Amino acid sequence: MIVVTGGAGFIGSAIVWRLNQLGIDDVIIVDDFDKDKDSIKDGSFDEDKWKNLVHLRYADIFDKEDFGHMLSSDFMKNFEVETVFHLGANSSTTEKDFGSLLRNNYEYTKYLCEKTLDNNVRFIYASSAATYGDGANGYKDNEEKLNTLVPLNGYGYSKHMFDLWAKKLRLFDKIVGLKYFNVYGPNEYHKGDMRSVVNKCFHQIKETGKARLFKSSNPDFGDGEQSRDFLYVKDAVEMTLFFRENKIVNGIYNIGTGESNSFNEFVKPVFKALNIKENIEYFDMPEILREKYQYYTKADISKLRKAGYDKSIYKIEDAVTDYVGGYLNAEDAYLS
Repeated sequence: MIVVTGGAGFIGSAIVWRLNQLGIDDVIIVDDFDKDKDSIKDGSFDEDKWKNLVHLRYADIFDKEDFGHMLSSDFMKNFEVETVFHLGANSSTTEKDFGSLLRNNYEYTKYLCEKTLDNNVRFIYASSAATYGDGANGYKDNEEKLNTLVPLNGYGYSKHMFDLWAKKLRLFDKIVGLKYFNVYGPNEYHKGDMRSVVNKCFHQIKETGKARLFKSSNPDFGDGEQSRDFLYVKDAVEMTLFFRENKIVNGIYNIGTGESNSFNEFVKPVFKALNIKENIEYFDMPEILREKYQYYTKADISKLRKAGYDKSIYKIEDAVTDYVGGYLNAEDAYLS
């Protein structure tokens, strides 16, 4: 049996989708559906994450809190769990309630990690590129350099706290931490303001004929030239499943493309896919983001490649075209 926490969420449901494609449906999904109240209510989009489940095959599904209590019994042994993908988290980069981040992203992760190790179960968890902060200390996935990183927001710090805890207990020879960069693609529809720029701009373009991007508050970057390592969710899934298939590979790994593209480059393929003339409007970045904003990220994936991951990675234009044509602009937008 495979457990996927956050299994109704974005990357989690995509993991289950891919497992189903591989003929695997012995999957237990764990999630927190109380957060559906945070679904988008902006007048243009209104989806709940339970819809990510409709096309999936799985053995059972449990509420996050109930699952936590079940772990105190012989759950792992009774269900013969072989791998836990821990992707559930409070993933809002603007979350001000650090108590929520502490409970969900640090304490719950520690508890789940301890239970999996007690039962000799493979533990693969989601860290985040947000742990790198402004990138002053680089983007290299080196466990020994974790103490040099300075996250810019509470979300990034809550993820960093667990990385540091695992390092202190010398667990990285037993577990896998994945620093996901900017993942986008189908099944992210419930994420509100945390949806990708491509998702937001698709709806803007369809409704108004133009996309809206942040102006730059950094003189080193032009408007829309802020740059990210944008990773298509289908690639994120393949990289994640690599660690289930290769159980001798452990440690911290970047999950990205190894390239950095501007937001302008990210959005332009949407216009092309919709056969609409490019029209980008720039607006002031909200004050709450300015001091905590990453202007540039680029994953160093040499460690992942050295570990044996040799699959090709979507080019940004091909990925955006697949997302827009195959999902956003299709009758059924979900992975199925």
